[in-house]
Amino acid sequence: MSPLASGWIDGAIGYPILFGGVLLGSVVPVVPTGAVVGAGAAFAVTAHELNLTAVLVLATLGAWTGDLITFTICRFGGPSAVRWVARGQHAERIEEVREQFRRHGWQIVVVGRLLPAGRIPVLLAAGALAYPWRRLLPASLLAAFLWAVAYASLGVVSGGIFDSPLVAVLLATVLVLAVGAVRGVVGARRRRDPDPDPEPEPTACDPV
Repeated sequence: MSPLASGWIDGAIGYPILFGGVLLGSVVPVVPTGAVVGAGAAFAVTAHELNLTAVLVLATLGAWTGDLITFTICRFGGPSAVRWVARGQHAERIEEVREQFRRHGWQIVVVGRLLPAGRIPVLLAAGALAYPWRRLLPASLLAAFLWAVAYASLGVVSGGIFDSPLVAVLLATVLVLAVGAVRGVVGARRRRDPDPDPEPEPTACDPV
């Protein structure tokens, strides 16, 4: 471990920052939560001041807790609170997710956290439909775990490339932000473009 990394951060500081950053970013999207997880994982595999398993556990719990808080706001917070959560969301997208939620339930909870711009519409739909806690809790926990593994993997990759904790953390952050940018572009394109070549409705003149 380099002298620069020695004493830079340890579990007493790193773990609360990791958990708090992911929790805050999952409720108020002002913190790039994926970058926090990726940086924590990169630091764990290079400086060894953090434990990678602990990083995964805390990232999962932070994301899970944040999603449950957001769901609670959507379900019990009233119109003003729901509008605050839904700011920047397209009404058409929310309605589309709501219809998918009625058909697929817990699968949408899991997929919504991994797809571009999917988490908030899914939680809005779950709150509006009063999705039961007994189903939401395990589904959202699985979603948070898969999300944490995905972003921690980027940090592990960067840590495997560079021995320097500082460089590995910076690379992990850049990788995660780049992935987030691509996901944002894909999500925006999906919302903007209609389904290609929809099948025309049959008319009375069409043969059956």
